[in-house]
Amino acid sequence: MSDWITFALPKGRIMQDSMELFGRIGITCPEMNEKGTRKLVFENPQQKFRFMAVRATDVPTYVEYGCADLGVVGKDTLLEQGKDLYEPLDLKFGYCRMVVAEPKALRGEDDPSSWSHIRVATKYPNITERYFAAKGIQVELIKLYGSIELAPLVGLAERIVDLVSTGGTLKANNMVEVETIAEITTRLIVNRASLKTKHRRISRIIADLEAVIADEVRISQ
Repeated sequence: MSDWITFALPKGRIMQDSMELFGRIGITCPEMNEKGTRKLVFENPQQKFRFMAVRATDVPTYVEYGCADLGVVGKDTLLEQGKDLYEPLDLKFGYCRMVVAEPKALRGEDDPSSWSHIRVATKYPNITERYFAAKGIQVELIKLYGSIELAPLVGLAERIVDLVSTGGTLKANNMVEVETIAEITTRLIVNRASLKTKHRRISRIIADLEAVIADEVRISQ
């Protein structure tokens, strides 16, 4: 089955958006449309495509180790994990921002340029540490997995680093953005060995996706 192409896709909305985009270049998988299925691997034998439904944070690992040839994942995950992967394409969906935020009550008297040592709660300790180190700020990191906005409410940390899209969750918890670390979108990633051994098929997928995305950008302008 060495001529098959395997995709690692995050479960949920990104998988749906990815398959919609792939469908526009003729890549489909009718098996994925079965309602109520709990399968984690889906196949299209006619096109020789396989699709793995995995946790978003695991996508880079499956691709790096060659269990999948290609993957779709947010830039935030790539920045945090720093895997050895080829990242040929910005898929232009799933837009959000990674920001530093703090309680609204603190913001009025706070000056980020005077920070020297702060405590920050986040799901992204590597990104956070690099960001503040580049600014010469010592940071005490508290790694959380759930709702980061809770940390300032209970006194665990005054500041957080997290993803925001509309900012509604921050506002609902009386928090405000202080700085933007990065703008995040969904990316196509490729296993470096697969790019060599399956170069023709993978290069065609990348080129076709690039053309579709370029059309969408041109239409939206």
